[in-house]
Amino acid sequence: MKNFQEIFGKAPEIEVSAPGRVNLLGEHTDYNDGFVLPTAIPQKTTVQLGFSNDDRHHFYSAELDEKISVDNSAPTPSGFASYIFGCIQLLEKEGYKIPPLHLYVTSSVPMGSGLSSSAALEVSTLRGIKLLLNLPLDDVRIAEISQQAEIHYAGVNCGIMDQMASSLADSEHMLFLDTRTLDRQILPFPTGAEIVVIDSGVPRTLAASGYNQRRAECEEAARQLGVKALRDITDPQAVEVLPEPLRRRARHVVTEDNRVLEAIQGVSAKRFGELMNASHASLRDDYEVSVPALDTLVAMLQETPGVFGARLTGAGFGGACVALVESGKASAIAQNIVESYNQKRYTGQILVPA
Repeated sequence: MKNFQEIFGKAPEIEVSAPGRVNLLGEHTDYNDGFVLPTAIPQKTTVQLGFSNDDRHHFYSAELDEKISVDNSAPTPSGFASYIFGCIQLLEKEGYKIPPLHLYVTSSVPMGSGLSSSAALEVSTLRGIKLLLNLPLDDVRIAEISQQAEIHYAGVNCGIMDQMASSLADSEHMLFLDTRTLDRQILPFPTGAEIVVIDSGVPRTLAASGYNQRRAECEEAARQLGVKALRDITDPQAVEVLPEPLRRRARHVVTEDNRVLEAIQGVSAKRFGELMNASHASLRDDYEVSVPALDTLVAMLQETPGVFGARLTGAGFGGACVALVESGKASAIAQNIVESYNQKRYTGQILVPA
């Protein structure tokens, strides 16, 4: 792997990182002004920055071995550079003058697994520019700009959960977030439990999936129900007046918000697991974002002794699943599950424990 000096001919000025995230509960609720419960994962994206030798930005991804050069007046580049370019463009629009930069990216957050590799890239980019130029950006503002970069430059009409988790969460606690107000609490994991994250081996790209369509369906459901967002509906029966598929989309969002609000009340690990199991069933049947490989992996986990509950995590359409398991059993459970899963002609990978 080439380092910063080999790519750009000089040492970097600074180095910063931001973690990926896994979402325990609250899927597809953030763009409905709802409630979410993510945590950070050990894997992270690291960005090294320095000043460019010419009038262009130069971005390099170590994982892709790809270098992109662009100036501020150019069209948005494709791929990983679109997220970085979007962050810079938004800072410029806020009145900050961003000089041409060298930016080197390396990451242990797997791409296409639903663990917010894009948010980790956006947040680490903005953290780096903040430190390099001494900009007055706090963690929430960094998350907000990151979200706008993803929407307007990467083409994913996302909520703000991923960026807030990457900017504010840690891997030792859960982050309860009200995505409408951005009020938040740091909460402990259920007593006697830890998490396992396993990649299903099915990659997905949100911009090319049904993600944007699901958001449009939720917005239409809210319009028909006469509310600002589905977060404003608390009784699942209220959505039964909607036509299909809006009825099922809305039912998932309303019941998912209710699951999060119950989970933060200090429930037992057993009850938390039951809420995760119900979440997966809702994502599979009402929101239709699961795939057979994910359903297989989740079912295997749910049937394993020592597992309280499991569900897909991230937006779905492939990617990873998360399970809540008895403390001290995470590594053994994950290893056994992956070995059995691979025998079914799938190819899984343990992501947490790292």
